[in-house]
Amino acid sequence: MVQRVSTGSPFEATFGYSRAVRHEDTVYVSGTTGYDYATMKMPESVGEQASNALATIAKALQEAGSDIKDVVRVVYYVGDRSYVDEVVKAVGPVFAEIRPAASMLLVGMIEEAMKIEIEVTARIGAQHS
Repeated sequence: MVQRVSTGSPFEATFGYSRAVRHEDTVYVSGTTGYDYATMKMPESVGEQASNALATIAKALQEAGSDIKDVVRVVYYVGDRSYVDEVVKAVGPVFAEIRPAASMLLVGMIEEAMKIEIEVTARIGAQHS
């Protein structure tokens, strides 16, 4: 069985993707930017964008029957090298105890206001193993 999770973001409909897809005990969360989907506004700060992205990811994981503590892999797509320290300050406390496999890449973003995109994979129950 495959379960698809949507945040209702207009990007999901336009691009044709799900925020998250659960297959058995694995949840794949699409690259998530820092939009506040309640207001459709993007904060200026990359740290706030990272925090918003993690909140969106956590909500999608919960809807799929998982939890941020089940994350086993995370990929950070960062728009500029100068953002790295602020990103680490935002995401470090979330993942300090979880310690998923991680990569950080410097990339060009599709919109100028976007500074970070975060993608995760979670295994349901991983936090207990």
